[in-house]
Amino acid sequence: MLRTFFVFSCLFQEADKHCLAKTNFVNLQRLEITKRIIKKDSMYKSIIRPILFQFDPEKVHYFTFSVIKRISKIPGVSAIIRSMFQVNDAKLERELFGINFKNPVGLAAGFDKNAVLFNELADFGFGFIEIGTVTPKGQEGNPKQRLFRLKDDQGIINRMGFNNAGVEAAIENLKKNKGKVIIGGNLGKNTGIPTEQYTQDYCDVFKELHPYVDYFVLNVSCPNVGSHAKLQDKDYLIELIQSVQKLNEQETVQKPILLKIAPDLNNQQLDEIVELVDETKIDGVIASNTSTNREGLRATENQLEAIGNGGLSGKPIADRSTQAIKYLSDASNKSFPIIGVGGIHSAQDALNKIEAGADLVQVYTGFIYEGPSLVKNINKAILKNF
Repeated sequence: MLRTFFVFSCLFQEADKHCLAKTNFVNLQRLEITKRIIKKDSMYKSIIRPILFQFDPEKVHYFTFSVIKRISKIPGVSAIIRSMFQVNDAKLERELFGINFKNPVGLAAGFDKNAVLFNELADFGFGFIEIGTVTPKGQEGNPKQRLFRLKDDQGIINRMGFNNAGVEAAIENLKKNKGKVIIGGNLGKNTGIPTEQYTQDYCDVFKELHPYVDYFVLNVSCPNVGSHAKLQDKDYLIELIQSVQKLNEQETVQKPILLKIAPDLNNQQLDEIVELVDETKIDGVIASNTSTNREGLRATENQLEAIGNGGLSGKPIADRSTQAIKYLSDASNKSFPIIGVGGIHSAQDALNKIEAGADLVQVYTGFIYEGPSLVKNINKAILKNF
């Protein structure tokens, strides 16, 4: 255990090459120890997560990116990761809006905003990875600190504000696509632009990204951007969807377009979503984004007041997301595809969303809290139950 912990410490100090050199292990021994480090959920939850959770969440996020990049460059490590976490079975494949997904478990937008890690993340068994949210121009997002853990609730509150390097930077990274996984592009607008420019921003990113992603998502439900209400107005959504669809029709190959909705919509608003899909013939819906609702949290009022506004994700929104999926599925007679996301921390959470009507599922906060085995566990459960 001490030797394993020592190597783990080396890997998480952004100096893995120097640390590994000091151990004097041959490559084969390096790979075996790396395998032990990432093999067990118990080690992630009992050792790795508690250490990472001592530090600022946003810094840890990018630090983890650096670690995954580095260890994936060690000869043989990517193959080990694939052998440990990927579940390859034809029964997992899903055909949806003209795309063949090798399995129904994806990584939600917000994790790999700038498309810098999707090749490495694909090794962990995802059937698809959604990059973004991408805006036309790079922007810093909201002031820091803007990412907070709710450990007792197994949730996260963020008010990132579409921080990203812009569409050109995303494209440069997407040009390195090794074809390991289906890629979705999550689209947004730049902060501070006039309302009359909103649609143009979405259209600009759509046109630029079109050759490099497999499907698109119109992110109109993030609570951390300006004019949030306008972005969810039905009349505006029709205008936006039809504008992007018109561009899509001009392409030689059309790509699926989906709409990402909030988990806080009431039944009347969900009925409007069903009507919207029927009227525009958009390809599908992602349910759901983060929530502004703080009901039922274990976090104290003082803790929440200190954190301030932002979108809540993780376990606290699991039921709300699942209920929205079921309502949409029932109200529409399952007439359009639904990707279920929100509070998936276990295989059963994912099964609940599929039973409610989701065709595919996505994880994010659960991936952070539960570790990399979550994707494998979900896929195994799907094989067993469906």
